[in-house]
Amino acid sequence: MFTRKNHATSLCIFCKVVDYYGDIGICWRLARQLQQEHGIAVTLWVDDLQSFQRICPDVVIDAADQQLAGVTVRHWRNQEGVFTAGDVADIVIEFFACDIPPGYIAAMAECNPRPVWLNLEGLSAEEWVEGCHTLPSPHPRFPLTKYFFFPGFTNKTGGLLRESSLEQQRQQFQSDQAAVAAFLAQFGVTPTEMASLKVSLFCYPHAPVPALFDAWQRGDTAITCLVPEGVAIDAIQAFLGSGAKAGAALTRGALTVRVLPFVPQPDYDKLLWACDLNFVRGEDSFVRAQWAGKPFIWHIYPQDENLHHKKLRAFLQRYSANIESLIAFSLRWNGAETDGIKQQASESLLWRSFQADMPKIACRSADWQRQMLANGDLASNLLKFACSLR
Repeated sequence: MFTRKNHATSLCIFCKVVDYYGDIGICWRLARQLQQEHGIAVTLWVDDLQSFQRICPDVVIDAADQQLAGVTVRHWRNQEGVFTAGDVADIVIEFFACDIPPGYIAAMAECNPRPVWLNLEGLSAEEWVEGCHTLPSPHPRFPLTKYFFFPGFTNKTGGLLRESSLEQQRQQFQSDQAAVAAFLAQFGVTPTEMASLKVSLFCYPHAPVPALFDAWQRGDTAITCLVPEGVAIDAIQAFLGSGAKAGAALTRGALTVRVLPFVPQPDYDKLLWACDLNFVRGEDSFVRAQWAGKPFIWHIYPQDENLHHKKLRAFLQRYSANIESLIAFSLRWNGAETDGIKQQASESLLWRSFQADMPKIACRSADWQRQMLANGDLASNLLKFACSLR
């Protein structure tokens, strides 16, 4: 039996990338925060270093082991049977039930005391999450217990991922218009475009982008849409009439579309802070949009049998404050119109209603942000729970 310290000093996260940047985005933010703010020695196992490199350019995609921002990053490939009890961290996190290597689990059983084992689940606003948060799940063969840890939107969950300095950084950036203008200027945004309605667009390929672009370019409001390279490629290429490479830009009617390079996570936060409206997708950018305190539209990760529509409605029920235009636009963007009946309103009408309500939605976004702050942050809540088990 391998004897270890009674206090937690090390932690590992196992991440299998399913949603490209959402999965690794969450795990990378969590790993950095645990190391930088709590002094934990963190090892991040990730199976897709190429996706990781898109949000962290320092990643070396052919390295088996590397150090990044104080975190040990290991390429998770085929490490079956190569683990000993000495390799096991004090806290072991599997992200979204990703099935960590059996050899690592066997090594966990050899430790004394045994490590805290957590399954960090996906974010959901559904009510059942509160009842399942921190529930134990004994292993069928080993003397180990795994606990489910749910991020969420109430104080009966683990809260949302947020660094301790994030709110101060946001307020400082947004209060400095010169800094905002300089940040956007590096992507080619002109003074005229700075004065327009600025929108960031991050969505899955099936989003109804062409219809939205048509409504925007025919409208009366000048709109500048900033799109990361590789997002909504078909729609962007159709609008531009050329390749959707970083630096490409075109104005049609009231709409200007600019293609941005994929930026590191800190710059993506600034992009959300600098825009008036943010379209986000999955979980990581969804959470960051909430901390931006600006109106946003969520494109939820699709699931079989449209289970994601139920999750979307659960969130809108908590967040929307019965702002009908926000609900209608969000449902249309996700193909989730109520009862499967397609609403007859055109994209232009839905957009005009949403745009008219944006001041109201902005106030709601700020209120929501203050409400989420009261729940604490995910990393601190997770460590507090883990330490209570040791």
